[in-house]
Amino acid sequence: MDTSKLMFRDDLMKGERILVTGGGTGLGKEMAEGLLKLGAEVHICGRRGEVCQATAEELVEKHGGKVVPHPCDIRSAEMISEMNDIIWQQHGPLTGLVNNAAGNFISRTEDLSIRGFDAIANIVFRGTFYMTHDIGKRWIEGKTRGNIVSILTTWVWNGSAFTVPSAMSKAGINVMTQSLAVEWARYNIRLNAIAPGLFPTEGMSSRLNPTGSDEERQRSGAPIDRPGEMHELANLAAFLLGPGVEYLTGQTIAIDGGSYLAGGGNFSQLLGWGDEEWSAAKDAIQGQNQKDRAKRTV
Repeated sequence: MDTSKLMFRDDLMKGERILVTGGGTGLGKEMAEGLLKLGAEVHICGRRGEVCQATAEELVEKHGGKVVPHPCDIRSAEMISEMNDIIWQQHGPLTGLVNNAAGNFISRTEDLSIRGFDAIANIVFRGTFYMTHDIGKRWIEGKTRGNIVSILTTWVWNGSAFTVPSAMSKAGINVMTQSLAVEWARYNIRLNAIAPGLFPTEGMSSRLNPTGSDEERQRSGAPIDRPGEMHELANLAAFLLGPGVEYLTGQTIAIDGGSYLAGGGNFSQLLGWGDEEWSAAKDAIQGQNQKDRAKRTV
């Protein structure tokens, strides 16, 4: 990410301690870098502990400051609680949380196994709630302010064929954001969400456009005819997490170049695929999954 394009002063997030789930790679890493550059103490977690460690070292070498890696599978409420115990005891209370960790792949729903459904729902739906619930209770008990931003998609408004587990799960987190914004406002805890369009990352591209060329993966299909740039996402996250908009809560903001407004922003274009295309996509996704498992340590 070109951090020279961050729109805020470098000390905007000074004094903030923010956890980014799935912060070792992809969009999580980009947001972690942006928050670090703006002065926050950043904590990142993910199932691949060595990836988080390498990312922390890379970002600190590049920008200075403090990035603390944590191996954590957010599908486990127990691991979440143990990680947050360590953060609170060794570093102090968090002031912010970015619910970014996710999983997704395209599939005809009639081909989807229960295991495949759970692979997505357990991360996106349950894991996001487990993390929000654990940290929220700590803020309430400690009478400290808190700020949560969850990464969603525009499918929360109109669904998405061929990514039903993700669309269902993220819609649930959208409702959680709205519900807790009301319930926890009295505790000085805010919740908002971001619905990104196409911000190409390796993990996203390999599972949502598994048989496409690199050029095809860069086509946004948006009225603003380009993919999103990482500094744009980092700027929006910093806006929601930073000081000065304390009256803003319970909102989901799309940053998708107009894709949702123009064409729904989902995967309905895959209705023309037949058995051959779906078979090739499944093989490509399974190949990427095997590569990822080889890197996983927790």
